[in-house]
Amino acid sequence: MGLHLKEGADDDLAENHEINVTPFIDVMLVLLIIFMVAAPLATVDIKVDLPASTAKPAPRPEKPVFLSVKADQRLFLGEDEVKAEALGATLDAKTQGKKDTTIFFQADKGVDYGDLMSVMDTLRSAGYLKVGLVGLESAVKK
Repeated sequence: MGLHLKEGADDDLAENHEINVTPFIDVMLVLLIIFMVAAPLATVDIKVDLPASTAKPAPRPEKPVFLSVKADQRLFLGEDEVKAEALGATLDAKTQGKKDTTIFFQADKGVDYGDLMSVMDTLRSAGYLKVGLVGLESAVKK
């Protein structure tokens, strides 16, 4: 409260030195709403069941190129589905022909090792030699 009323004959009001936190709470609620709306837009929407890793994560580039393999062997470049035969041409269009671009490769746990290596061979034959494998972080067991 801003004022404290004393009972008695005095008409003088004593000052109260408490901080008004209402504007602070209003600003925090607005920021909370903004972050709740913006956070889902910053993620990739392809659901892939990734295996866990305890490796230290590398810094993320400004515009990463994600290549995803789902359990049913469908390929996705970002959020767009790509046929295996057109992977090289689609990557060239996405990276403007820069073969030194790191391709972040993620695959579902259920993908066979042979299918995984087939996609990696396709990347190598297209000229993309920098491949970063993506995995989920797991808690380190002590």
